[in-house]
Amino acid sequence: MRISACGVLLVAVVACGIDRGRAEPPVKGVADFRAVIAKAKARVFPAVAFVKPIVEDFKAGRKMSHEIAGSGVVISAHGELVTNWHVVRKAVDIRVQLSDGTCVKGTLVGGDKETDIALVRLAKRPDKAPYAHAAFADSSRLEEGDFVMAMGAPWGLSRSVSLGILSCTRRILPNQSEYSLWLQTDASLNPGNSGGPLVTCEGKVAGVNTLAAMSGGDIGFAVPANTVKYIVDQLRLHGEVKRSWTGVRLQPLNDFERNTFFDATEGVIVAGTDPQSPGRRSGLQAGDRITAVGGAPVTARNVEDLPAIRARLGSLEEGKAAALSVVREGKTLALSLTPRPKGAVEGEELDCPRWNMTVKTINQFDNPSLYFHRKKGVFILAVKYPGNAATSGLSAQDIIVKIGETAVTALADVKAAYDKALSAKRDERKVVVEVIRDGLTNHVVLDYAREYEDDE
Repeated sequence: MRISACGVLLVAVVACGIDRGRAEPPVKGVADFRAVIAKAKARVFPAVAFVKPIVEDFKAGRKMSHEIAGSGVVISAHGELVTNWHVVRKAVDIRVQLSDGTCVKGTLVGGDKETDIALVRLAKRPDKAPYAHAAFADSSRLEEGDFVMAMGAPWGLSRSVSLGILSCTRRILPNQSEYSLWLQTDASLNPGNSGGPLVTCEGKVAGVNTLAAMSGGDIGFAVPANTVKYIVDQLRLHGEVKRSWTGVRLQPLNDFERNTFFDATEGVIVAGTDPQSPGRRSGLQAGDRITAVGGAPVTARNVEDLPAIRARLGSLEEGKAAALSVVREGKTLALSLTPRPKGAVEGEELDCPRWNMTVKTINQFDNPSLYFHRKKGVFILAVKYPGNAATSGLSAQDIIVKIGETAVTALADVKAAYDKALSAKRDERKVVVEVIRDGLTNHVVLDYAREYEDDE
């Protein structure tokens, strides 16, 4: 059977969701479908912004400033802009170009690395007019096959719209976000689209575009609108998202990846607990099945159900005991879990230009392999090539134990040792650095007598 172009477009209109009572009555035909797309674009496109931050980067073995390009969407008349955390991370200056060409300055209100969402406050428009802004959709009502538009600034080209469908509304991406699912789309996403809106046919923001596959076809991912709304509310209040840490690792009842299936229909399995964590202190054991947290039932039948339970644990009040209902070997137990603040999820950084290296504090969540060897300390983030640190034999990921006579447990210790080293006479510019490398202690003589030219 042959399907005409009009028939294909009619199917597309149905996929927009407008026949499910979410917006206007159904429309038919080529012209009507184009009108739906045009109307949706008109509602959001004026709120799309081109974001160009100047960021500081320590990954080349020295502090460097450079400009990057990303996207954003204005969500309020007084100039709140949502973008990705990775777009404005470590920004020292944020320039934003609006859809009408107006340029304004942005100030970072706060960001959340865990969900890759950031909130920026824009300065008043030169003409004092209110900002064009977009509204969020209820992402829980989205369905696979819904048509969506990706808006933003791919490759720094300032304005772009691409059309596609929602390929999956509950995608789990390992090692990307433990607290949220993702929207998957085949609308074209490229570098620079990060932070821009994924838009429904009703002209609302379904999510914030964040990730894209650079090969293998158009596969892009967006943070769902409902997650973004929660994060934005937290950033408005606190400038950050405050989460508790329990150290409880979870597993669904039906774990297809591990080919493990538990004979139960309710609860979530404890895969294990981190050492010295609140979860371990509570008495939880691997194989336990948690059925309720704080009196509220929890169930993860599949892996896609885990982020909501992790978010539930993360929202527990720090320092306050929460009741757990646990099934162990057929018996129901009542345990008490007292979470602690999760705190920072990334360490601070320091540039040591004379040594031609940068260092960073060890963080439990960002550097778990280093944290295993040293719970509190500093490691070498990067060394410059050529440079004194590299020539002397120091390497990235070395944990610094001691510099000369200075024991190192914090950035301030490295800074003190560095300042002292700068005052040394030229023929005395050597210092012994004790490091842990691959679990073994090494002593390296750092010779920093040579001055390397800055090749910026």
